Amino acid sequence: MSTPETPAAPVIQILHGHPTPEEIATVVAVLTAAGGGGGAEVGARHTSEWSSAARLVRVPYAAGPRAWTHSAWPA
Repeated sequence: MSTPETPAAPVIQILHGHPTPEEIATVVAVLTAAGGGGGAEVGARHTSEWSSAARLVRVPYAAGPRAWTHSAWPA
């Protein structure tokens, strides 16, 4: 069963003057753009592996013959 929805209170109130519909539309457009609309959920941002902090952590290389050559290989 669904419940009847009650109308929400107005978000914007005109207190003084008599704006035209174009002026009201301009104010609504500016406020929507500035506030982001308020409806869409922002998901997790994808960060590139190149900017990952894990790239700064290097694994130790085992000592042995020609071990110094492995120090130049990507981790």
